Amino acid sequence: MSRGVIQGMLVGAIVLDVAFWSVWFTKREWLASEHSRAYYEFENAFPLADLWLGLACLFALVTMRRRSPSALFWLLCAGSAGMYLFCMDFLYDVDNGIFGRGSAGVIEGLIVLVTLAFSVTVLRWSWSHRGELLSGTGAS
Repeated sequence: MSRGVIQGMLVGAIVLDVAFWSVWFTKREWLASEHSRAYYEFENAFPLADLWLGLACLFALVTMRRRSPSALFWLLCAGSAGMYLFCMDFLYDVDNGIFGRGSAGVIEGLIVLVTLAFSVTVLRWSWSHRGELLSGTGAS
């Protein structure tokens, strides 16, 4: 996997993060897989954590493009933030039967799956290319 693919994934994560919260706060019914107060409270607890993920992705992208050794740090932050969010979402969704709730459950399942794939890929790639990232020569 190339450096460009990872950078593209970082851009994609930022775009999806902004898109999700834009829709959540304007057309919640498009995304909500249930309509209970507890579900809304659960989802409304995530914007700050997702902001951290988005910022980590942005800083990882910028430092990768600059070939800065701090890119490794920001990639690990982005990957671990995504993994944590995956774990929180997945456990809630399994405990509350969200995945079986029609098209909204499918959308939630895709969000969870994409979050896992992104996180594992970024963590694995950045760790396996840590030498190049730390040296500032950049990974291929």
